[in-house]
Amino acid sequence: MLDFNPSASLSGRIEALVDQALEQERDDTPPRQYLGGSRLGVSCERQLQFEYAKAPVDPGKGFGGRLLRIFERGHQTEAMVIRWLRMAGFILKTEDADGRQFGFSVAQGRLRGHVDGVLVGGPEGFAYPALWENKCLGSKSWRELQKHKLAVAKPVYAAQVAVYQSYLTLHEHPALFTAVNADTMEIYAELVPFDAGLAQRMSDRAVKVIQATEAGELLPRSFAESTHFECKFCAWAQRCWNLNR
Repeated sequence: MLDFNPSASLSGRIEALVDQALEQERDDTPPRQYLGGSRLGVSCERQLQFEYAKAPVDPGKGFGGRLLRIFERGHQTEAMVIRWLRMAGFILKTEDADGRQFGFSVAQGRLRGHVDGVLVGGPEGFAYPALWENKCLGSKSWRELQKHKLAVAKPVYAAQVAVYQSYLTLHEHPALFTAVNADTMEIYAELVPFDAGLAQRMSDRAVKVIQATEAGELLPRSFAESTHFECKFCAWAQRCWNLNR
C-alpha cells in the first residue's frame, strides 16, 4: 500500500509510484527459461542451480524498484557508449540482419547469451572482428577495475567475455571491454585476449549445473559458513542453508 498521507515527502511519493510501476513491469515480464551465459562466473554452482530452476527468492530479496532503476541506468549507459564509439569511428554491430541482438544458444536452448556488440572495423590499432562488452559501475567498483583489471577485479565479467568469445567464434582477436564510471562518466577500456581455459571451465560448469538440476541433484555450496559475505548477498541464502545439505 502506497503512503499518500500529508507527511510523505514529494520525493518519497514519486519514488514509490515509479518503483511500483517498475516492479509491475518486472512481474509482467516472463522469466527466461535458460541458464544465462553472463552468470556462469559466479562463485557458487548451487546459486546457479537456483537461478536455472527459477526457485523463488528469499522474502525481501527480489529486485525492488531501486535496483530496477540501477539496471535501467546500465542499459541507457550502454546505448550512450554505442553512440560514442560509432561517433569515434568504430563500426559496431549490435543486431543481426533480422534486428535481433547478437547472441548464442546451445544445449537445445538451455544455455544462452546475448552480447552487447561486435566491432567489425574502425580506427587503426585494433583487430577486427572483436567482441565488445560494456558495464556501468559505481566509483568504487570502477576504481578496482582500473587498478586490478578485469580478470582480478571482476571475474564474473571475465568469464562472460571468455564464454561469449568462444560461442560466437570471436576468439581470434582480443575483446574490447569498456566500463563507464556512473559518478564521473570516465571510461575504462581493456583489451581482453581469449582465455580458452576459462571458457572451457565455464562451459563445463554450465553442463554440470544443467544436468544436476534436471536430475534433481543438489550441487554443494561453495562456502562453509552462512556468514560468508557472498552468501549475504545471495537471493537464495535462506533457502540454501535451511536445506541442511
